[in-house]
Amino acid sequence: IIVLMSLFYLLTVQPSKRFLRSAGPRHNSLKIVGSVVFPVKVYVKLNHNSPRILCLTNHLRNLELIDPVFQWNGPGGGLSSENSSVQISPTGTLILRRFNLSGVYTCSIVYKLTPTQPDKKLIIKYVIYAYSDPKSYYEFTAQYHAAPCNSSHNTSFEKALLHILRKLVAELFCEVTLIKSECHHVKMQRGGLQNEIFFTFSVTSLDREKENRLCQQSACDPSHRLNKAKHLIEEFFKQQVEVSRKSSEPLPEIYYIEGTLHMVWVDRCSPGYGMNAVIHPDCPECCVVCSPGSYNPSTGIHCLRCDSSLIYGATKC
Repeated sequence: IIVLMSLFYLLTVQPSKRFLRSAGPRHNSLKIVGSVVFPVKVYVKLNHNSPRILCLTNHLRNLELIDPVFQWNGPGGGLSSENSSVQISPTGTLILRRFNLSGVYTCSIVYKLTPTQPDKKLIIKYVIYAYSDPKSYYEFTAQYHAAPCNSSHNTSFEKALLHILRKLVAELFCEVTLIKSECHHVKMQRGGLQNEIFFTFSVTSLDREKENRLCQQSACDPSHRLNKAKHLIEEFFKQQVEVSRKSSEPLPEIYYIEGTLHMVWVDRCSPGYGMNAVIHPDCPECCVVCSPGSYNPSTGIHCLRCDSSLIYGATKC
């Protein structure tokens, strides 16, 4: 445990400078134009404002329209600016505030091209999907030579290791969570039995960047912070090996087994949401609300087929 604390000190006074480049922000200042040929798909981040959705096609956008009248309808019926979650401009542009109601939205426009012509009517259809960013995290596994499996030394060591890992990434607003810890008897090649602890833990970034007023925007990005945390943890285990090699003392009873640290990137979507780059090529890395005919009951990454599901965001079939 003393060795672990020493390594923690080394890593915290020599912070990592290596990180992966994060994705740029999504811009909601776009103007979305409709089509009479097919419904236009629009993706709106859950509980955020939508882009400006026009009650126009590209063709109509280039014409002068006389006495246009616009009427929007959503999954729940007619839309009006009297509703605080809806904003409709005099020119028919729709903005949905704190969006959470996915489905088909239609706009009808009645207009004339000349004062003497009869009214023309056009119906424009949009399918508006709520999406969220995946809840991504790193999952690590590592093995330690251990004391006998019923020994309290193993329990004390586990608590100390988790405490150090959590402190290591705390300033990055990241969190270490133990998934499982198992002690097993392992038969060595051409050798006897030894006790080993198999640790599995996750590292996630917390949505706490607003509380850190000293950080820059890029430094507060969850992906940026998560990758810095990943590197610190990798360095922590690497230095355990280096300290053991340089030491002239016998190995302690509990020590990290070189080469057993493994890491995988895990994406998870909330129930009722899933990823599908084929259906949603414009939002391939988004957790998009499950369409009717599909559902996601857990925190997996895909919407599963369900013919009896008739709603958006179904969590059961």
